[in-house]
Amino acid sequence: MRTHNALNDEEANQAAKIALKGAGIGAIKYGAFLLPLFIIGQSISPVYRGLTIQFKVFLMMSGMVVGGAIEGDRRMREFEVMMRKKKRLGLR
Repeated sequence: MRTHNALNDEEANQAAKIALKGAGIGAIKYGAFLLPLFIIGQSISPVYRGLTIQFKVFLMMSGMVVGGAIEGDRRMREFEVMMRKKKRLGLR
């Protein structure tokens, strides 16, 4: 029987690790994608050059947060599918 103590649940801990790893990778991927766009914007656009550094950092961080959320969610869904398959086959 399954207990309700989520802190000691091995499956929940494994899911959290996978989601955290996915979020980190997603933030790095989206940051790497956005950095060249911001460099191009800085060199070409007078509107972008007129923005404050705080707002530019906010824009960069917003993209990285979105990337982390998307990639973390994708990895969680893959983990859920894998766990359902394992349970269906009786491996767990």
